[in-house]
Amino acid sequence: MRAVRLPHAAPKRHQRARKTPNHARFCRAIRFAAFIQELAPMSSNQIPLIELHQVSKTFGKPVDERSFQGLLQRMHLARPKPVTHAVDRVDLRILRGEVVGLVGESGCGKSTLGRMVAGLLPVSAGSTSVDGRPLDSLTPKERRALRLKVQMIFQDPSSSLNPRLRVDRIVGEGALLHGLTDRKGADDYVSAQLQRAGLSPQLRQRYPHQFSGGQRQRIGIARALAVQPELLVCDESVAALDVSIQAQILNLFMDLRDELGLTYLFISHDLGVVEHLCDRVVVMYLGRVVETASVDDLFARANHPYTQALLAQIPRFDIRSTRYDAIKGEIPSPLNPPAGCHFHPRCPRAMARC
Repeated sequence: MRAVRLPHAAPKRHQRARKTPNHARFCRAIRFAAFIQELAPMSSNQIPLIELHQVSKTFGKPVDERSFQGLLQRMHLARPKPVTHAVDRVDLRILRGEVVGLVGESGCGKSTLGRMVAGLLPVSAGSTSVDGRPLDSLTPKERRALRLKVQMIFQDPSSSLNPRLRVDRIVGEGALLHGLTDRKGADDYVSAQLQRAGLSPQLRQRYPHQFSGGQRQRIGIARALAVQPELLVCDESVAALDVSIQAQILNLFMDLRDELGLTYLFISHDLGVVEHLCDRVVVMYLGRVVETASVDDLFARANHPYTQALLAQIPRFDIRSTRYDAIKGEIPSPLNPPAGCHFHPRCPRAMARC
């Protein structure tokens, strides 16, 4: 079920929530909107390119209490193995042609969620659908064909490129394996992808260490484009680059969107970039989605206190000599996340229902 945006006003911490007429009307409106959305038929152009329903990802396996290892743990003769809750019951829908921004603090699980979207990590719980087709119901051949629709561009281009391979093989290997080109036309195919990414085809015989950081990121983009994807997952793909190079890469993303009709999941911690690049924003905190809204609504009327705290930290030219205070409190551990809303230990508006 989609995360519900919280009301703007909330009682102070340690105070009991009081039901007011406005609060009751708000709850009825939320339930009615969800009911209407479930009844509305979904047209073909509204079928999401990819949809994740109640997906979770944990690292580490909990021990069965009935097993011998569980018995030893209950007797305090063995240490319990830690289980990290990286992603916790997240819903995510990405429509065709949309640019979705995924934001949050470091360690909130946005990169893990992006890898699950790209198929690089299996989900621990929940379901994934591509073009309305559940992955669990597909044959391995069909699943492999659908996975080509989603490609990922990583944050560090240096570690994502094999230093022992030349650029022509890095870019063209995927297309050769999947039959998108043959060996006779591989050079022309690779040259076309490099030109599309803003690189000269004459550089295809070089190795990754002979390029700058921005050029290596363009090689990663050309490699992703070589298998003709429909969705690009950009995981902090401009965070490690200079500001001038960042602008060039972002302009390239938008040009490719217009030229190829690409869809993007743009993972970033830079809210200023997200504001100018994305159509819709998903805010994560400690493995959960706390708010989802269009860019205009989120930046004008953010509802969740965590989103408001993030927006308050964006530097503005029209506001100078401003002191930016960090969010109070310690970030809870994903090994033992708090019950209820994960943000309530640090939230100035926390109440009993949180």
